[in-house]
Amino acid sequence: MQGFSIIIVTWNALHHLQRFLPSVVQTQYHEYEIIISDNASTDGSADWVRSEYPEIKIVTHEENYGYCGGNNRAVDAAHYNTLVFLNNDVAVEPDWLQHVAKLMADNPLIDAVQPRIRSYENPEQFEYAGAAGGFIDKLGYPYCRGRIFDTVESDNNQYDKATPIFWASGAALVIKKTIFTTLGGFEESFEFHMEEIDLCWRLQLRGRQVWYCPNSVVYHLGGGSLSADNPRKVYYNFRNNLLMLVRNHPSRHLFRNMLLRLLLDDVATIRFLTRGKFTHALAVIKAFFGFLRRLPKAMHYRRGNDVNSSILVEPSNYSILWQYFVRKKGNYNDLPGHDYVHSR
Repeated sequence: MQGFSIIIVTWNALHHLQRFLPSVVQTQYHEYEIIISDNASTDGSADWVRSEYPEIKIVTHEENYGYCGGNNRAVDAAHYNTLVFLNNDVAVEPDWLQHVAKLMADNPLIDAVQPRIRSYENPEQFEYAGAAGGFIDKLGYPYCRGRIFDTVESDNNQYDKATPIFWASGAALVIKKTIFTTLGGFEESFEFHMEEIDLCWRLQLRGRQVWYCPNSVVYHLGGGSLSADNPRKVYYNFRNNLLMLVRNHPSRHLFRNMLLRLLLDDVATIRFLTRGKFTHALAVIKAFFGFLRRLPKAMHYRRGNDVNSSILVEPSNYSILWQYFVRKKGNYNDLPGHDYVHSR
């Protein structure tokens, strides 16, 4: 039977571990382990886990490596061949791994899976970070089945079919250990945000698949590391989105789309300024210069990898900004050609 190594990165979040870890421990599956990757916490997180759950592995670090580095450095401790990267503010249904295991066993081309992610505080709704599986538009803006920008849908069983998706949320990401290590893990220069989209894009360029598993249900609190209104979150999202495009976007239309993205980032800066969010506007400006500093490394990666391969799920051929803000399409099923999965 397929085994899972569940890796949970934490940094000074003992309150989250105390609240959410018990549900993970109660997972009903024959072969799994839990690994806590502690990014130099000073709140007694490691000691509490050792006392309450001595069977859990703990990997401690001398500094805070963030989400990407904390996860990457814990993989060596994983015993099983399938990794589960789970946020420390996620609760799970007891049978969540059983459904993932069956989906992956039925299709050997599936290398990554995302469960159905509902809101912990409002369980009848999808959760912002992942919902029922992620996609991106032609300019690289991410959105989800069940969440487009700030519009989050209620879960009325409208996404009950297992299906390929473009990206799986890092809040609950299942991936085969072999492909994860082959790809070099999460890109650590990203630090936080977009790293899972970058990883899934790279995975698909290798001819592998990412799927959504509707019968596997987890509940995400969200904002455990950075709140939605934190300027640092704005910085990482804008910077890393540009880096992700340079690293993975097919050569056709890359230059044009990058120019459009930079122009739209300018529009976002102005919008923040008109709303009095000066720190957010400054974060977008800093993100651009952060992108420029990392651009040579991103170009070096691009030159060494094939970014023009066909993939099962491609970016949509429309602008999600236009669909959402102009055409007022707030639900995934209202988008044109929303079921745009292409065969290889």
